[in-house]
Amino acid sequence: MKKIIQTDGRHRKLEGWPLVFTLITTASILVGGLVEFIPLVLVKSNVPVISTVTPFSPLELTGRDIYIREGCNNCHSQMVRPFRDEIERYGEYSKPGETIYERPFLWGSKRTGPDLARVGGKYPDLWHVRHMQDPRSTSPNSLMPPYAWLLEHELDLSKVSTKLARLQLLGTPYSDADVTAAEQSARAQAAAIAERVAADGGPQGIENKEIVALVAYLQRLGRDLKAASAP
Repeated sequence: MKKIIQTDGRHRKLEGWPLVFTLITTASILVGGLVEFIPLVLVKSNVPVISTVTPFSPLELTGRDIYIREGCNNCHSQMVRPFRDEIERYGEYSKPGETIYERPFLWGSKRTGPDLARVGGKYPDLWHVRHMQDPRSTSPNSLMPPYAWLLEHELDLSKVSTKLARLQLLGTPYSDADVTAAEQSARAQAAAIAERVAADGGPQGIENKEIVALVAYLQRLGRDLKAASAP
């Protein structure tokens, strides 16, 4: 003989109101999500601080935007996983504290090309310029397409102070002086890179081209952690 279980009429009535039931369910999910997410944001100890990690310079920040714009992160990850083969090839595995000032971070495992988390300082500035002009000139087996227009497009630094100001509001430790002098600082760093490239026999007069910003960004990757590891 089957036992008949009587259900609560109120629950059955609630199921008959699909809109109300959907709103209550959505509210419950949102509250639960906030309870899990807010402590991760407010409790700073969740991400270990690395003292040598500093925000990107104005020119490096501009180069990072170009890097994302051109889709470089679609083929190059910036995350060395804690596996022996990756550490031997790319260097020290990635730490959460390295990317605390990155919005958005570019971690991932997509590697049509090599990981770039530790590429900073591995090659001279001219190597990166040649690689963007013609990837096969520096890496014969490369599948990467050329990005020669980066040596032709003018470098736009008109909004770099605004970028720093917005990041400052989000907690990135830029000072007011950094924000005010952002464009001047970027121009000075761009001129230094262009001078090194020209001195090594590379193209002349690229200090106002987008390529210098991208080179500045690539040369920064991994440098902070190397500084922390240095004796």
